[in-house]
Amino acid sequence: MQSPLSAGALAGLKVIELGQLIAGPFAAKTLADLGADVIKIEPPGAGDPLRNWRLLKNGTSVWWQVQSRNKRSVAFDLRQPEAQEIVRKLAAQADVLVENFRPGAMEGWGLGPDTLLELNPRLIMLRVSGYGQTGPYRDRPGFGVVGEAMGGLRHLTAEPGRVPVRVGVSIGDTLAALHGVIGVLAALQERHRSGRGQVIDVALYEAVYNCMESLLPEYGAFGAVRGPGGSALPGIAPTNAYLCKDGGYVLVAGNGDSIFKRLMTVIGRDDLGNDPLLARNAGRVERVAELDTAIGAWTAQRSVDEALIALDGAAVPAGKIYTVADIAADPHYRAREMILKVKLDDGDTLEVPGIVPKLSRTPGSHRRNAPALGQDTEAVLREVGLSDAQIAALRERGVIQGQS
Repeated sequence: MQSPLSAGALAGLKVIELGQLIAGPFAAKTLADLGADVIKIEPPGAGDPLRNWRLLKNGTSVWWQVQSRNKRSVAFDLRQPEAQEIVRKLAAQADVLVENFRPGAMEGWGLGPDTLLELNPRLIMLRVSGYGQTGPYRDRPGFGVVGEAMGGLRHLTAEPGRVPVRVGVSIGDTLAALHGVIGVLAALQERHRSGRGQVIDVALYEAVYNCMESLLPEYGAFGAVRGPGGSALPGIAPTNAYLCKDGGYVLVAGNGDSIFKRLMTVIGRDDLGNDPLLARNAGRVERVAELDTAIGAWTAQRSVDEALIALDGAAVPAGKIYTVADIAADPHYRAREMILKVKLDDGDTLEVPGIVPKLSRTPGSHRRNAPALGQDTEAVLREVGLSDAQIAALRERGVIQGQS
């Protein structure tokens, strides 16, 4: 069941979204879910390419219904000086501008931070790019997959000795987007003190690198290059995926000292649980193969469900590997309102992910469906003072596109 609609914690915040696909739009989507008024600027004609990515329903990606919910769409040709002037008018009234073009593109359109912050000193400008706005790689094109590789993640996502694989979703883009949202919220807080905006520079590879835990200090202190661990977590034991008799896998995290003892009791190996050499993680890491063999022998005699019942009963963290079908059927997801059923503009219904994070007093909400291309162009132009005659002239010259 969907929560009652909330104005959201960011109600009253006006955000201009420039850019396309994932990183910048995901940051703006998160702000929109929490109540911000997000005006998404798209190129006339095709709009954001994400509209046509993966599986389509009535000609539009169902991904679009998630990525662009709660946003308004305007269609401007940013190559045209008149469109660039409109963006300057919008930025003069906005709190936040989000863009994820290659560095230098905004400056080439007369929309760089020097120009926009002069027009609106309170503006917060989030810039997401592959390598950041400075440095020797700044001009290289950078997608999320490249940031994942350069940030150190791709090297770790493999079975030892096999080709590194991608996570399966655009995790580099998403991590960059979430770091961007953190930057926006921090800049808004600082603006309360100073009254001034600022530029937030997020690089895809740096967002990934920031999540690499002890990777660098281990190398600096010991020359250790962490390698791929497959389903295990090297240096922490026991934690792995163990095959069950029904062909499924159960994930077991028995690496806490007291948890390890309970796990050994569950699998009938108190001899290992009471071994003083295994009482701490360092000793368990030295004998991780022995421990994995013991746990695997136990799971091989049980189905995934049988193993989970026993492990849950002993308060040992464990779980199965979910497919999306498991997610859709799971009562906990629905109890937490993480699966929302929304009614699309064509009258059909669609299940989409719920809102994260959850705020107790001013929760986010699904307030409006993802917009058609240019759906809000004319309304937004009137908000910045353009007359109907001016709007008609811009439409006639192909500078803007309204909803067809």
